[in-house]
Amino acid sequence: MNVDLSGAQWRKSARSAGSGECVEVALDLPHAPGHVAVRHSKRPDAAVITYTDAEWTAFTGGVRDGEFDK
Repeated sequence: MNVDLSGAQWRKSARSAGSGECVEVALDLPHAPGHVAVRHSKRPDAAVITYTDAEWTAFTGGVRDGEFDK
């Protein structure tokens, strides 16, 4: 899906601090309401993954619930 990312305000995940794995997220995309974008902060020109708000909510809920713990 092609989502217009112009005007996106990226922020680095607090969980990325010190790990060397850097993820940035853009919420409330001005030209793509209802979507969230995720990218690798060390390669901002590389591919961006987009999610619907519902997908993002399910993902972050799974993270909080430990669904992805090793």
